[in-house]
Amino acid sequence: MAIEVTVKLFAVYQEVLGVPELVWSLPEQSVVGEVVDRLIQTHPQLKQWRDLTRFGVNLNFVPADTILQNGDEVVLIPPVSGG
Repeated sequence: MAIEVTVKLFAVYQEVLGVPELVWSLPEQSVVGEVVDRLIQTHPQLKQWRDLTRFGVNLNFVPADTILQNGDEVVLIPPVSGG
């Protein structure tokens, strides 16, 4: 069975994909780190950001191994510079 999540994109992720968010179907028991891994498969230039990205689920920071639930909102937060 699949779950559906909304993926919010910021900074470099939004620049590369050209959209602010995606809605994806994922297998049950998917973890939040798999979201960025899937993006890297189709956009390899994002690989450099993989280990620097923080993950949020439903407005809470979470580790990459957090299991996603149907309806979750996933946020990918790469490092940002500027002021």
